[in-house]
Amino acid sequence: MFHGNSSARAMALMISAMLMLPGIDAIAKWLAGSVSSGQVSWSRFLFQVVLMSPLLLRTRGPWLTASLWLHAARGAMIAGATLFFFSGLAYLPLADAIAIFFVEPLLVTALSALLLGEVIHWRRISAICIGFVGALIVIRPTFAEVGLPALYPLAAATCYAFYILLTRKLVKGEDPIRLQFFAGIFGFLVMSIALALGSAGGVDILAAAPPTASEWMLLALLGLIATVCHLLVVYAYRLVPISVLAPFQYVEIIGATLLGLVIFGDFPQVTTWVGIAIIVGSGIYMFHREARMSRPDAP
Repeated sequence: MFHGNSSARAMALMISAMLMLPGIDAIAKWLAGSVSSGQVSWSRFLFQVVLMSPLLLRTRGPWLTASLWLHAARGAMIAGATLFFFSGLAYLPLADAIAIFFVEPLLVTALSALLLGEVIHWRRISAICIGFVGALIVIRPTFAEVGLPALYPLAAATCYAFYILLTRKLVKGEDPIRLQFFAGIFGFLVMSIALALGSAGGVDILAAAPPTASEWMLLALLGLIATVCHLLVVYAYRLVPISVLAPFQYVEIIGATLLGLVIFGDFPQVTTWVGIAIIVGSGIYMFHREARMSRPDAP
């Protein structure tokens, strides 16, 4: 049983994180014309490592463990998710990109059944299918306008789903600070290699160039927001079960819509709102079912 104060604190932490997280995407979109998405992603992990390093003094435990390769895979997945999502922001409005990305909880459920052997019944399968229909409603007009880049948020959601599965496996035996530090250090290493290869191969999204002073300031702010928000989420999940807080992820769409309107003058079309409603509805239904089925008296 969780106390009301713990639940209220956890919800406040989660909502705060979800309202601030679109600030990362707004900065990445703002820099899209002058800094490649690969370099923005690299900077995000650089500043995460710098900011998390002092916090490691509070943690204990060996560095070289049998699960180190899982940390490396987790870092690679969050690096891929960040790169794909930032690449999509160069072409898509904030709210559209985040709406497409939010098929991620549905992907996690499907992949849990395929890879972890979790049993999912027809209601969850139906919710997954309906959620993907909502994503297609958002993607279709965007795909007609910009082509393949409209699928970048979907690729980001796929990478992030694997990142969540690896987090579930590692979180039981790892300190949250060490977990985030490992994600940052391996994400930084992966993006460093990708930037080196991409620059040599002439890949636009992986081009590297020295940022200006103002661009460095924005990149540092992006790294700060990312680090703080992900720590808020980790500590929120330590207070209450995941199923209680998961629906609050959709608060991020509100922040993205407001920032997109204020900074870029973008407001979702009617079809986008329909797709968002379908994705959010199917996701909340799945979270609700998960919460019910996890109760001791559930059939």
